[in-house]
Amino acid sequence: MNSEVATIIAGWLKKAENAVVFTGAGVSTESGIPDFRSPGGVWSKYRTVYYDEFMASADARYEYWRQKAEGHRDFADAQPNDGHRVIAKWERDGMICGVITQNIDGLHHIAGNQDVLELHGTARQILCQDCGTSSEAAPLIAEFLETDRVPACRKCANGRLKHATISFGQALPMEVLEQAAAWCREADLLLAIGSSLVVSPAADLPMLTKRNGGRLVIINRDTTPLDVMADKVIQESIGATLSAVDYRIV
Repeated sequence: MNSEVATIIAGWLKKAENAVVFTGAGVSTESGIPDFRSPGGVWSKYRTVYYDEFMASADARYEYWRQKAEGHRDFADAQPNDGHRVIAKWERDGMICGVITQNIDGLHHIAGNQDVLELHGTARQILCQDCGTSSEAAPLIAEFLETDRVPACRKCANGRLKHATISFGQALPMEVLEQAAAWCREADLLLAIGSSLVVSPAADLPMLTKRNGGRLVIINRDTTPLDVMADKVIQESIGATLSAVDYRIV
């Protein structure tokens, strides 16, 4: 990474009073977790199971669980990478207020972040859609793989179990989205990292920072629709970029 750019971003981060990190799938690909939208990803191989279909059809619930069981193997053993670790360090050091993420892998929490808004939920938990009981995902995934049957809720017996993630056709939790919007409006610096910034309403959040006078830094492998309004755009390795910025914070 260009050392001058790293020094500039480090300076902005040191001076910021309300810095926020916004992350997408690109942060986790460096931990070996595939981007579901990429060629060969789950979304490119299988049909979409929409939320209404999941709720109405046992066959749809089976197909959902079959897909999710495959996706679970992709991240169950993944560990935070340098990017996750730097972001967690910045929170511990009081450099950032928190993290807003589109990711469902839970790696920000594992890295040590405490203030994380998971816009699309977490695949590390299973949530009963009928009684609201939450359970660890791994044992239920193992049960599905062993029995080839969709697990039933232990509490209400016939409850429909789904990952605690937002499915296609399912609304984002308004309280989480509203909190994320408030963070972005108040941010004087937003680091948008590893996101294509094309999926609304999450992708609209960085614009709130710019509209309220804050700086926007975009770190992503590919171009994004918001590059034109960003103060800095970096198209390099996320882990290496964040490490370079962190090294210059003195």
